[in-house]
Amino acid sequence: MSIEREYGWMWLQALELSDQAERLQRRFARYLGPGTDAINWEPPVDIQETDDGVVLLFALPGVAPEDIEVRLERSALTVSALRPLKLAQRNAVIRRVELPHGRFVRQIPLSGPALKIAGTQHVNGCLEVRLVRAERRE
Repeated sequence: MSIEREYGWMWLQALELSDQAERLQRRFARYLGPGTDAINWEPPVDIQETDDGVVLLFALPGVAPEDIEVRLERSALTVSALRPLKLAQRNAVIRRVELPHGRFVRQIPLSGPALKIAGTQHVNGCLEVRLVRAERRE
């Protein structure tokens, strides 16, 4: 095995372990207390860096676009909303619930140059947020 292939394999393995650790940390850090403001889940997100900035794609099945709050601060992007549990009928008996429901908050730390929201769109249950570098005024 060449050195390039060996280091590439090791790098992929390190990234996989890092992702797994982050998922475990999010699972243990979430608050499942009582009340309507309790945070019950975090949506998965894909993040891509582009020449212009960053594109984030949040998986939000069953969340209405008008219910989603997107807040950008210097150090983080925060996306939050409430996904209600919807029953087929009022007297339905729940046999299994695998799709997450309840209040969610997902905060993505940001570093580097200041960013601004260039646009958002909601397509097929996903929220796409485009961030671009904020222009400096001198």
